[in-house]
Amino acid sequence: MVELVGVTKDFPGVRALDGVDLSLRAGEIVGLIGENGAGKSTLIKILGGIYTDYDGSIQVDGQPVRFRSAADARRAGIAVVHQELALVPDMTVAENLLLGQEPVRRGLVDALALSAEGRRWLEQFAGHIAADIPIDAPVRDLGVGMQQVVEIARALGGRARAVVLDEPTAALTDAETARLFDLVRARKAAGTSFIYISHHLDEVLDLCDRVAVLRDGRLVATRDVRDTSPDELVSLMLGRNPADLDAPRAAAVPGEPVLSVRDLAVAHPVHPERRVVDGVSFDVRAGEIVCLAGAMGAGRTALLSALFGLARGRTGGRVTVDGRDVHIACPADAIRAGLALVPEDRKGAGLVLDLSVADNLALPRLPAFVDDAAVDRDARALAADLGVKTPSVGAPVRHLSGGNQQKVALGKWLPSQPRVLLLDEPTRGVDVGAKAELYRLIRELTARGQAVVIASSDLPEIVRLADRVLVLRDGRVAGELIAPAIDQQAILSLAVGGRA
Repeated sequence: MVELVGVTKDFPGVRALDGVDLSLRAGEIVGLIGENGAGKSTLIKILGGIYTDYDGSIQVDGQPVRFRSAADARRAGIAVVHQELALVPDMTVAENLLLGQEPVRRGLVDALALSAEGRRWLEQFAGHIAADIPIDAPVRDLGVGMQQVVEIARALGGRARAVVLDEPTAALTDAETARLFDLVRARKAAGTSFIYISHHLDEVLDLCDRVAVLRDGRLVATRDVRDTSPDELVSLMLGRNPADLDAPRAAAVPGEPVLSVRDLAVAHPVHPERRVVDGVSFDVRAGEIVCLAGAMGAGRTALLSALFGLARGRTGGRVTVDGRDVHIACPADAIRAGLALVPEDRKGAGLVLDLSVADNLALPRLPAFVDDAAVDRDARALAADLGVKTPSVGAPVRHLSGGNQQKVALGKWLPSQPRVLLLDEPTRGVDVGAKAELYRLIRELTARGQAVVIASSDLPEIVRLADRVLVLRDGRVAGELIAPAIDQQAILSLAVGGRA
């Protein structure tokens, strides 16, 4: 039904997709897997009409097509259901299903007809699976699982014959996942095709007919699910055998526990009956690097945010620093307790881009400064220690490279000597040289006795840095690895539901 031939997509300085050939037959479910950055998102944005500038071709029913917009893709029968759903929360289920196609009477939307048509739509495209979905309730009142059903029913009602599901179970309970799978299987039996993107290999092998593996922008393998295994798929995703993986660093000899976390729980901000972090316990000792690994949505960022007082949902559990119980309700509490956070989004949350390098380096200590000369003097010394490349500490931080911006985001905390440094994706978007400098800086900090917690999706980085790894899955600790027995194969196997 749908075939991609030689699809290639370039961005400045990087080839995101390189000659990808992929076919999807009518009534087939194809799993699409790969590490973060393998090219999955780029591929579905091309297929969904978001990226229009690419090489190669797409055929639908044997006819070449060139989508210039998402509307073009929908008209050709292709719909993409993204992980972040595109429903309007304050509208009812019926209004979302029929958005732009509302029944009208005397120039006004016919509310009774809208409800009836919405119910008919759900019954036709979701059947008994949608029987308990209240058609006139605002979408915000539904659980994420029901919202997924509404989104898929809307896509199918728009005559979609091929539906792309992007990490659809990342925020679902087991029961909601089962409901979703029932719907997908029912629609498959009716002839609808699906591309199913997931980090959960157990789901892929359970639901799909075939699985396609992307690595570094290339389609490296396609397997019938009956003829493969989680171990083979992990090896294909990585491109190396376990014996060839990066050698881990030797285990450190850490000191006394600095940070202790017991039964940490964080509720989903919109659906508090679910937990994005669920009963996590661990210690971090002086001079130790503990890495948090796991697939997208596993709870890494939510855990660090909770420790720094930025949790968006209810929290529970116990946190101690240097043996003292601490209550962290906001970042000020965390800073007083000796914690510091370098967030994943350095530009949006870690820096003030319109301020100078000097002002950004001084932000955590501004009350201690009484004049600009002191800010400038301290900033020049700190920038030199960090190796920040800038024409002047008075230059706006937005003009720095990604690596130098990250040095500033990290370096602003160093004069206050936090007991625990929390780093979320510390080298994302920086070049190889800047990565090496940041690694050196992190190791220097641990040599001074600081405890470091790193959340990272970069498996070679984890292997290179970690003394211990906590692998998270669905908000829980799926397993722990200790150097020197840390390797990419073991991390990925735990993250997707296998055994280390």
